Amino acid sequence: MANTVIIGMQWGDEGKGKIVDLLCPAFDAVARYQGGNNAGHTVRFGDSHFALHFIPSGVLHPQMRCVLGNGMVFNPDAFFEELEGLAGHGIDWTGRLFVSDRAHLLLPAHIELDGARERARGADRIGTTARGIGPAYETKISRFGVRVGEIIGGSGDSRLDALVRRLGDELAQLDASRPDADALTALCRGWGARLEPMVRDTAQLLNGWIDDGLAVLFEGAQGTLLDVDHGTYPYVTSSNSTAGGVCTGTGVPPKRLSGVLGILKAYTTRVGRGPFPAELTDERGDFLRERGNEFGTTTGRPRRCGWLDTVVARYSQMINGVDSIALTKLDVLDTFEEIKICTAYRIGDRETTEFPSTLEEIAAAEPQYETVPGWKAPTDGILEFDDLPAEARDYVRLAEELVGAPIGLVSTSPRREETIVRTGAGLEPLTSDRLDRVIARRDGE
Repeated sequence: MANTVIIGMQWGDEGKGKIVDLLCPAFDAVARYQGGNNAGHTVRFGDSHFALHFIPSGVLHPQMRCVLGNGMVFNPDAFFEELEGLAGHGIDWTGRLFVSDRAHLLLPAHIELDGARERARGADRIGTTARGIGPAYETKISRFGVRVGEIIGGSGDSRLDALVRRLGDELAQLDASRPDADALTALCRGWGARLEPMVRDTAQLLNGWIDDGLAVLFEGAQGTLLDVDHGTYPYVTSSNSTAGGVCTGTGVPPKRLSGVLGILKAYTTRVGRGPFPAELTDERGDFLRERGNEFGTTTGRPRRCGWLDTVVARYSQMINGVDSIALTKLDVLDTFEEIKICTAYRIGDRETTEFPSTLEEIAAAEPQYETVPGWKAPTDGILEFDDLPAEARDYVRLAEELVGAPIGLVSTSPRREETIVRTGAGLEPLTSDRLDRVIARRDGE
């Protein structure tokens, strides 16, 4: 049985939530391995619309077991709020949702510190989601963190006191209020009592399921270019959002992973600050933003938009070992007379197809484009590749060639059921019988 990684190939917002939701019938469990409640996974099917920031998208499928892995930072308030929202939609998660005892706790003081730091930076702000993710990872790495398992039964009280003092000192330096240590300790004990039925050693859990022949889908948040090591540093997230983060973030070893499915938007977007070579700052960028509804699911911020950048996509394919690609939002390009694809960068007097490592080089990069004809016809709702306009098929094939990986899925609307499945096309890790289940789910059978 295949254990497959879902990875974003750009700066996030590629449509991972929809693809995870579509593929769930082929799997038994889904696990998130990094980030916190800064994801923005949108799932639409029929008249239903869900926005998930924390809990794996697979929770919408009653047969799926869902895991929040040790590589995440865990905000209990956000977790319980999202659970209540799901319950309000009739989603029963009881007995199939598990939280790692090794995930690090994200406290209200982390959130306050995140906001205070961004305000202090002024024009040099990073552009975080202000949800405390970065400060929580910092306390983890500096070995002051408190893990979820330590708030059950109060075993981590002394460590919590030390963490609160540390966070309070920096907040005071930034003219913000110190947290109340006693109130925070009481809050953590209440969280621990509510969480206890769901907390597990999830590395043991996941490996045990794989031993029993179950298939696990690993769901990433953010995208490759936001990875703390491989992204456009320092305008990145605080964790490893690439495929390499799966093993450290779940305790599942590399040899148990069967394949990587990369999610690639048919154009490129990014939120917040940082270099973006293929960005369109004219009316075409505005049009893409409005037509594609490019506003952050988590923050509501407008996304910057540009043409498909295959320098970025090739880099992502290399870093993650992408076997197959899901191309999303093809329908957003339906009205363009002509479409450009970035194939290389010119930096000074040299041209390169490799993604640079420094901000200075990325900011100086001039995108080199290939122009192709648009199809000027609606593609939304098309379910067979051969039914796409010829120019749309050519666009998909050119993207495959330039990125260096086959495109196995083509999304033609935000709804789960409106997706082209190209059997083969690098999807072999799923096997034909499981792909049949995906297609049956798509078709409402």
